[in-house]
Amino acid sequence: MDLNTTASRADEAASGCPSQTASRQSSVRGLRFTEEDACPKRWWRPSVRSSEVVGFSFNDDSYRARRRGSTALLNTSLSTAGCHLATWLLLGMMVAAPALAQSSAESQRIREEHDAATQEAADEAARALKAGLELESSQQWGDAIDHYEAATRRFPNNRSLYQRLLISRLHFDVNRRYADQTYLKAVRELTTEQTLDLYSEVLANLQTHYVDTIEWSRVLLHGTAALEVALWESAFTNRMLPGVDGDRIEAFRQAIHHRIAGRSTQSRFDLRSTVAWVAATAHEELGLSGPATVLEFVSGAMATLDPYTRLLSPGQLDEMFSTIEGNFVGLGVELKAGEDCLNVLSVIPGGPAAEAGIRAGEKIISVGGVSAEQRDPDYIADLLRGPEGSQAALAIESPEGMRRQVSVPRRRVEVPCVENIHVVDSESGIGYFRLTNFQKTTPREVDDALWQLHRECQRVGTQQGLRALIIDLRDNPGGLLSAAVEIADRFMSDGRIVTTRGRNTRENFDYNAHRTNTWQLPISVLIDRNSASASEIFSGAIRDSGRGTVVGETSYGKGSVQGIFRMQSAQFGLCLTTAKFYSPSGRAISQNGVEPHVQVPPTYIAARPDENGRLVTDLDDQVLQKAIEILGGEAQR
Repeated sequence: MDLNTTASRADEAASGCPSQTASRQSSVRGLRFTEEDACPKRWWRPSVRSSEVVGFSFNDDSYRARRRGSTALLNTSLSTAGCHLATWLLLGMMVAAPALAQSSAESQRIREEHDAATQEAADEAARALKAGLELESSQQWGDAIDHYEAATRRFPNNRSLYQRLLISRLHFDVNRRYADQTYLKAVRELTTEQTLDLYSEVLANLQTHYVDTIEWSRVLLHGTAALEVALWESAFTNRMLPGVDGDRIEAFRQAIHHRIAGRSTQSRFDLRSTVAWVAATAHEELGLSGPATVLEFVSGAMATLDPYTRLLSPGQLDEMFSTIEGNFVGLGVELKAGEDCLNVLSVIPGGPAAEAGIRAGEKIISVGGVSAEQRDPDYIADLLRGPEGSQAALAIESPEGMRRQVSVPRRRVEVPCVENIHVVDSESGIGYFRLTNFQKTTPREVDDALWQLHRECQRVGTQQGLRALIIDLRDNPGGLLSAAVEIADRFMSDGRIVTTRGRNTRENFDYNAHRTNTWQLPISVLIDRNSASASEIFSGAIRDSGRGTVVGETSYGKGSVQGIFRMQSAQFGLCLTTAKFYSPSGRAISQNGVEPHVQVPPTYIAARPDENGRLVTDLDDQVLQKAIEILGGEAQR
């Protein structure tokens, strides 16, 4: 079988290429989406979206470094991840500082100002690096990732910060994998040959569909780094190498990079041969399971290509499709990590958590007797997952500080993506709804919300019904590309919505609006720094087309498209970046984001809890109030 054709093709409605909105049909196998968990925060909707990425994905691009930054990386890498890991991270890092003209006094002044600004930025970056290393030293990998992501956005050319982000991600990922029961089951049940077939299949998909040209030497190098990190992490060694002398493990870890340095990396077949040799050698010298070794090469290579490409365990793959379909087995809550708790952001009406009396603004402080003070929030969030029909024992704390114990059953829950639908100005006929993500049900839910608002405006205010609309995309991490295109088409009668471009020409699409079923009314779109991906497709289309007013702050800047491929050689999936997208004006979204017409500092979002657990009112939401002010004038014309 040709490994290039093994990824399963999703149905047309979810492929991201519906005939109603695309200029031509997709020939790409697999599901096309814009990475729902590209949100720079960590969000948990247990069994809805994976906090690893998809979200939880990690966000970065390619970066450059000055020589001094490279030296700092070498020194810090030695202390946290091993000298050989530092060696591969340093490849290709040295670049020359920009040359400045020196022919006049004006040039001298400019150079001095530049040097002063550069030194100030360098000092700030050094402080950020030091703070990140402190998090690494205490093995707070999730917090380190959050820190380095923020730092790399402030200093996109600082290679040291970027490489520390990669190292932290590798540590975080191996701990996540070895807490994933479906991943552990695969390690136990698959043979070495089956995992090598999976590796070959993943490499074939990279070669065919990945957005950038693949360098096989780097793929092997990154996989080796992942194995080195795994051999350093107790989550891996305690489970896979119990009783093996630590010095033997460390000797193998330190040597493996040099032992494969001379092997060929001309093709993906060479990589399979090398990984097979490493697996056999690790088994012979350490007694390490062949599948465990090979899967580190698969996972590590994928996780370091870009922030969104990764291997999906069987459980993660199921969760991904549950997210897309808009239903899952879980408790029915949306959560955000706190310092020593999981904050309840919203509760799905009619879901298990709602029936148990859990409310937005409360905190989950323990699960199954495991306190959030003692374990990483990611670990606590994973404990909320479980089979349908099982019970989750939770300790809940109210905003007033009262604690209680509840037992919540896990069952299948339908997850709405449109919430807080209401009229915000009855006199002007202005409606509002918040869109939490873009999933398969989004077009239908938006249609229902629009007609609900139209009827409500007729009942409480104007006979004309809905006269203006506010669509809130704040904290919306994205989702299906096709859903974003369809929603934009609801409000645009013509013109370009978004363009996608990939290395494979089959990824090149021009999505255009159609006149039919268009709502011709003034609209305002609310965005913030956490509006990402599909949210940026929609808001970028509205902004560039002049169709409405965008209010808030510049969006996140995640401008790539992922395909979801089901692997045939094992029950894994591949989330693979296949294209980048551009707004109607041709502006790249990656690292740029969508700039609002009206900048408003971020505030708490209406109907969501503030830091004290109090639900925010419309009047407290200054971004919303600015949009009402803008539309109020337009609706009266």
